[in-house]
Amino acid sequence: MLRKSGCGFYNISPLDMKILMGDQDHIKDNLFSYIQGFSAETRDIFERFEFYAQIDRLDKAKLLYQVTERFANIDLHPNKVSNDQMGLAFEELIRKFAEISNETAGEHFTPREVIDLMVNLLFIEDNDALVKPGVIRTIYDPAAGTGGMLSIADQYMTEHNPDARLIMYGQELNPESYAICKSDMLIKGQNVANIAFGNTFSEDGYPHQKFDYMLSNPPFGVEWKKVEKEIRKEHEQQGFNGRFGPVLPRVSDGSLLFLLHLISKMRPAYDGGSRFGIVLNGSPLFTGGAGSGESEIRRYVLENDLVEAIIGLPTDMFYNTGISTYVWILSNRKPEARKGTVQLIDASNFWQKMRKSLGSKRKELSDDHITEITRLFGQFIESSDGKKPISRIFKNSDFGYRTITVERPLKDENGKIILGEKGKLKGKPQPDSSLRDTENVPLNEDVETYFKREVLPHAPDAWIDHDKTKVGYEIPFNRHFYVFEPPRELAEIDADLKQCTDRILTMIEGLTA
Repeated sequence: MLRKSGCGFYNISPLDMKILMGDQDHIKDNLFSYIQGFSAETRDIFERFEFYAQIDRLDKAKLLYQVTERFANIDLHPNKVSNDQMGLAFEELIRKFAEISNETAGEHFTPREVIDLMVNLLFIEDNDALVKPGVIRTIYDPAAGTGGMLSIADQYMTEHNPDARLIMYGQELNPESYAICKSDMLIKGQNVANIAFGNTFSEDGYPHQKFDYMLSNPPFGVEWKKVEKEIRKEHEQQGFNGRFGPVLPRVSDGSLLFLLHLISKMRPAYDGGSRFGIVLNGSPLFTGGAGSGESEIRRYVLENDLVEAIIGLPTDMFYNTGISTYVWILSNRKPEARKGTVQLIDASNFWQKMRKSLGSKRKELSDDHITEITRLFGQFIESSDGKKPISRIFKNSDFGYRTITVERPLKDENGKIILGEKGKLKGKPQPDSSLRDTENVPLNEDVETYFKREVLPHAPDAWIDHDKTKVGYEIPFNRHFYVFEPPRELAEIDADLKQCTDRILTMIEGLTA
């Protein structure tokens, strides 16, 4: 049937929109019959929308015939409206309805300009390869929402190489978002079977597949308690053969689970490798001390040289939150110049004010902003605006540190050091737990040198308990771009205050005159 239809779907019903209009008294039953005639994958879209319930609601309101008539009078045949045009119209409808319901938009809709930036960063280093005739690549989004990221990636590829083919895959948990995404894929001539429904963590739609590219904007700070059993089981039983090999983050935030999930979907470097972009909030950069799940995941991605760049976006960029957000670009096929390094780009001042706020979204990236960020990334350069740095390049090890435990001796009431009487502390000073402290020593610095310089001058009797030393990783993004601005001179502040008080006194005199 699919071969006969020449499309990715078919309908075996003898009805069409014109025939439906000819039987006003049976419009409801005939619509049901017409929808039942679609192929299973297409029928699934209507069912996820709860379309039968919508038909019932319109029928009871005596509006079903009028609404159906409006659609019947529009000629949307592919000869009149191309798949590309229909895709643009569909995208516009999604955007409009997402803007009307800002909360829903935040969950299932990523701002267009953020996706444009991510797609640029994803493909910029592969432009030469992507312009070859007949090139085929795969792209995947594990939290696909309405499919915006996949659609814009496809649009980018088509604009740069009409002969290229981008095969799209995705998974989505929300039924209506899943249906919209699937509809979009259908309109674009993609295989709708490539869009899976369900929870990505507990029901991986593509358990054995690898992809060339991946994009994702997973929910920020959402706990994974509901699927904790399945995730822990996979971690413990499959280890690195599964998706969560390194370690698990705290249950209260699943952001880094999405990161691990995407890493597990990377094509091996010997088979061409992969690159992906993911939007995260600030928490994955620094939450968790040495030895914690979050720190160990950062350690894994940095020691395996997977992070190419992290771009800090302006606040107030998303519909349902005003917090700071960051785009991470990861790859297991870094260009030679990038190996062993991470580029940080502070784009927090790259924004223009929106004419109309949409929920928490008050700012947007202009085309010029996107071009400049893409240039900084593509040229892999350090840069500043004359006052503060915008792009900086670090060694992977610059983000590592050792947490050392500093002990001080336990003393009796006379100030005499108490020695241990048994075990490995026999004959040695016993540590005083109330004086115990920790120090974070940069990974690139010798521990003993640091200890002699920073600790011994203040506590000559201190020592390091090396058995408690842990390695940690954090990316203190804002600290690397902070520039100290000295406070104004007191005389200048006094002059401003005097000017202000003089103005107030003048106003008061005018009122009493």
